[in-house]
Amino acid sequence: MGSLGPGGIGEFLREQRRNAQLSLRQLAEAAGVSNPYLSQIERGLRKPSAEILQQLAKALRISAETLYVRAGMLEERAEAEIDVAAAILADPSLTEQQRQALLQIYASFRAQNDGGGVTGAAP
Repeated sequence: MGSLGPGGIGEFLREQRRNAQLSLRQLAEAAGVSNPYLSQIERGLRKPSAEILQQLAKALRISAETLYVRAGMLEERAEAEIDVAAAILADPSLTEQQRQALLQIYASFRAQNDGGGVTGAAP
């Protein structure tokens, strides 16, 4: 999974940036940080603050919590503890109608799985 130090977060950010098909310059601009500073973070020369990580997470459209864990600022929570509903509600890129639809779908999946009724779904 990589280290939790500055180098670990840098490697993870570089991987996420490449997966998002963004150049260093594009991500820096989207996150509101300087290009040289982002480069230093990716190379493990700088340790970003929680605020910078939040800006980068928003620009990459990933969870800020994920970056905090990678940077060693937060302990990783068990998967069951992650509040999916809160993440959906906090996503500024979704409309209210989309949020409600996602919450309903998520709740129905949880209810189905909690009831032991996990059956083969149609492909």
